[in-house]
Amino acid sequence: MRGMRLADGVSRAVPEPIAPMPIRPLSVLTALLHVYIALRLLPALAVLTPAWPLALLALVVSAATIPLPFVSRRIGRDGSLDDVLKWVGLISMGWFSSMFVLTLVRDAGLLLAWLASALGVLQVPWNALRPWSALAVLAMATATSLIGFFNARRTAGVKRVDVPISGLPQALEGFTIAQLSDIHVGPTIKSAYIQRIVDVVNGLGADAIAITGDLVDGSVPELREHIAPLAGLRARHGTFVVTGNHEYYAGAHAWIDELRRLGLKVLLNEHVVLQTRNVRGAQTDEELFESALVLAGVTDFTAGHFDAAHASDPHLALFDAPPLVHTRVLLAHQPRSATLAAAAGYQLQLSGHTHGGQFFPWNLFVPMQQPFTAGLHRLHDMWIYVSRGTGYWGPPKRFGAPSEITLLTLVPARP
Repeated sequence: MRGMRLADGVSRAVPEPIAPMPIRPLSVLTALLHVYIALRLLPALAVLTPAWPLALLALVVSAATIPLPFVSRRIGRDGSLDDVLKWVGLISMGWFSSMFVLTLVRDAGLLLAWLASALGVLQVPWNALRPWSALAVLAMATATSLIGFFNARRTAGVKRVDVPISGLPQALEGFTIAQLSDIHVGPTIKSAYIQRIVDVVNGLGADAIAITGDLVDGSVPELREHIAPLAGLRARHGTFVVTGNHEYYAGAHAWIDELRRLGLKVLLNEHVVLQTRNVRGAQTDEELFESALVLAGVTDFTAGHFDAAHASDPHLALFDAPPLVHTRVLLAHQPRSATLAAAAGYQLQLSGHTHGGQFFPWNLFVPMQQPFTAGLHRLHDMWIYVSRGTGYWGPPKRFGAPSEITLLTLVPARP
């Protein structure tokens, strides 16, 4: 099978999407964690302020609404109430996440203070420490959630990155790629949010646009109208897309068809050769290919678990690529594709998936699964750039990991 034709004209059975986590165990778990927070904070807050029932009310609302975004239902005449409840649930999820982590930190601090007091190292003012530390948890969780909401809902800023490529042909100097990643069109990200992104990208005048996966969180019928503005993306060589893990959760085959219908070029372990200037009259193969660039794309690192025919393969993506075109760029959703990509001979890999951690403390856990969290890194002879994402997943919250529209420019490496 030709690597550039892996997904064209091939008849295959389409697997069912993986079933979501049962909602009842999730509800029980989150309810118990809310009880833990209440037991640890509310008695201390009651000592400090008569307004402590407001914190109790917030915890009850949070526990009740967090499961709602994961339940498919239509409430109200047009489903508008359903959307409101999902918004509340996702905002609660972000707030609860910070409340839980900060409560654990508070308890750890109190334990250390107790040990220090027991050993006679210091005198601990417990009557002040317990209530004020509880109030600090509530205030910090609420403040970071409010700031995080603003950061998530604003249009992503443009981050400009120069990538030094060894042996870059003169004709490719200044070649630009606008990267979008991890937009997650779904319950809280709709067409207006996407249109703002499209307007910013079109204003950059990039040579090519790359969307490195996790574009959607829902089915084609649910989100078709909200993804439609992407058809308006404009670049000299077009817009190229690779699948992320969330495409497979949502039904990748249907989304691949829909994105192609919109005029986007989906790369499934395949490549295209971009001719960056008019080479009419070229006398040799070297002259013909000196201004060309191979842009390849692989399916998500885990795609083979959903469809064996979609198993991610950076080597296959270069099958039949012109050997005289030495500048090779790979689009791969997950950074952990980089080891195989470097071995395959790419000069640059563009990835996403991590969201840069999205908000504390999840940025601390990303390195447990991925070799890189965000930014430009070097792996052997290959550069890898990891976007923090252009949208967000789940809670509309970004804190310490701002979203980005990345404009990457190829420049010659200095000796």
